[in-house]
Amino acid sequence: MTQTGSRVSESGASNESIPNTSSPNEVEVDVDTSKERKAMEPRANCWKHFDKFTDESGASKAKCKYCAKPYAASTSSNGTSSMNTHMRTCPKFPRDTIDKGQNLINFLPSSTGAKKGVISTWKFDQAQSRRSLAKMIIVDELPFSFVEKEGFKNFMRVTVPQFHIPSRRTVTRDCYELYLEEKQLLKKVFKEARPRVCLTTDTWTSIQKINYIHKGVDMAACITNCLLEWGLDNVFTITVDNASSNDVTVKEMFKQLSNWGTNIMNGDHLHVRCMAHILNLIVQDGLKEIDVPTRWNSTYSMLDIAQHFELAFERYSFYDIEYLNHLRTFGSDSSEDKDETSVKDGTSVDILTSVDWKNVRSMVKFLETFYVLTLKVSGSNYITSNTHSVEIAELNLILKEMMANEDGNLKEMAESMNEKFKKYWGEPHKMNKMIFISSIMDPRNKLDYVPFAIVDMFEKEIGDKLCSKVEKYMTKLFEYYVKKSSKSSLHVPSSPTSSNNSSSISSVSGCGNFVNRGRMRTKQQFEKHKEVSGSSGSKSELERYLAEDIEPDSDDFDILKWWKVNEPRFPILAEMVRDVLAIPILSVASECAFSTGGRVLDPFRSSLTPKLVQSLICVQDWLRSESFPINIEEDLEYLEQLELVMRGNGLLMLLPAGLLGQELSMMFLNTFMH
Repeated sequence: MTQTGSRVSESGASNESIPNTSSPNEVEVDVDTSKERKAMEPRANCWKHFDKFTDESGASKAKCKYCAKPYAASTSSNGTSSMNTHMRTCPKFPRDTIDKGQNLINFLPSSTGAKKGVISTWKFDQAQSRRSLAKMIIVDELPFSFVEKEGFKNFMRVTVPQFHIPSRRTVTRDCYELYLEEKQLLKKVFKEARPRVCLTTDTWTSIQKINYIHKGVDMAACITNCLLEWGLDNVFTITVDNASSNDVTVKEMFKQLSNWGTNIMNGDHLHVRCMAHILNLIVQDGLKEIDVPTRWNSTYSMLDIAQHFELAFERYSFYDIEYLNHLRTFGSDSSEDKDETSVKDGTSVDILTSVDWKNVRSMVKFLETFYVLTLKVSGSNYITSNTHSVEIAELNLILKEMMANEDGNLKEMAESMNEKFKKYWGEPHKMNKMIFISSIMDPRNKLDYVPFAIVDMFEKEIGDKLCSKVEKYMTKLFEYYVKKSSKSSLHVPSSPTSSNNSSSISSVSGCGNFVNRGRMRTKQQFEKHKEVSGSSGSKSELERYLAEDIEPDSDDFDILKWWKVNEPRFPILAEMVRDVLAIPILSVASECAFSTGGRVLDPFRSSLTPKLVQSLICVQDWLRSESFPINIEEDLEYLEQLELVMRGNGLLMLLPAGLLGQELSMMFLNTFMH
């Protein structure tokens, strides 16, 4: 997004380049443009409560701000002891004002949410307070102008009156400074680890409908510059959705990685398609006849809740005539006779019958499968790549069962969805082989389950060919890591040989001991050879791993823990698995998994420059911490109880029953019966 000139948005951030920040201890003061040197401000804490003045005789005095009692205040002959004493005895002095230099006992709650904590000392610090304020602005997505709101100022005056509230421009600089600090820490970690990374991309759109990046070539250039800036060139995979511009992006990145010499396996597995996006496209194809927005999960949630209130809907029609009239006139606006009780397609609309509710339950069961599957693959706190092929095979089986369903509507929807399924996952030569390799690296699957699932999806002839290709690709990938490990071992210095070998040898008594010592050295070299070659005897690490029995499947199985425990047995294979399991199978955040639309910036971020937007989004992700989950159901239960109490106290106004019924029926019928 190109901007000309500069402006200051309502959020308070300037669109000019971010200036160098001053020290965290800075306090904003008016700048004197004159060349005269300013007088040094008093540093003693008591001067916050006294005003300087000169009496009629020309003597320097200080007057208490609260009781106006004067004290001698000559810098050469008078100290501040008398003023400090007065602060403790002044009858009008605000006793709740805390000396910021004094340590106080503070109780820190537990970070896990438990009802316990630790006792520590606390001391007010302006710099730390400003840093915490910047973190709050970033993490909670508050506008910079929040610090200038009257409510916040009043809150700070009551809680911590010593805190000097910075302006919104200063907060902007603090946030950007925090971004630069966190960025340097991450770059240091990457430089030391030199990891192989898996990328995902996503585009943002402002509320003015302007994409920040929209062309595939531009996106590739942006990714390239980002990788160079962060010192990352070992890219393993790039996960994107199915937009045509993303195909161009991956092709351009393929060329760039090849130029860098880091495009392993000739980039055959570089392009990974977002599973959540494909899954949404499949569901959307099945719901064409239903007027549903992009977030089809809302339809599922509404129908799932409504099915439990069948009797309530039936009884409501007897108590509220307006609700019944609404049902009978629904959809008749387009007809000549406003009293007709049919919608555009001629279907009669009246009180929902048992058949209607049966259809509702069938639709809920139908959508529930895809809802649960989307939630499962869109997780961000656990490994998902090992379930990629498993979930595809499961979806294939579900669609086959639905196409054999006696319900004509569900059968038709399943057939439409199956056509979209075949477009993305029905042609083996177009599928990324990492989909299957990541599942084989799950010790619960190996080559016992994956070939079975492949044959079930593609029939035996095509399935057997695909299994053979997957095994060959996996073996070739493992050989790459073996060579990489062998090259790394060449740079490891061998044990130094003593310069006085003759004395060492002569110290060994007898010829037999000398021969044994030579054999021991040869044995060590052989063990080292096996380690760098990834083999033990005639079998490699990969072959030994596949030859072992599969692990029993259980809900509490931790694949990362299993590989951590077994890494000493499969050191090279574990290195390969580390990269394979890190592949993200979706390119969107979990909260966006049900949407096929783009991500839109809120009004606050849309008013900022791309540079500021980038810094805020990045540092927010780095700072956010979810140490314990939020129980939404518990919160809803509490709110419902609170609402009942408020109603009982007459604090909550109720909606008219007729209006409530009409709104509910409109939302429900628009989805189900239209």
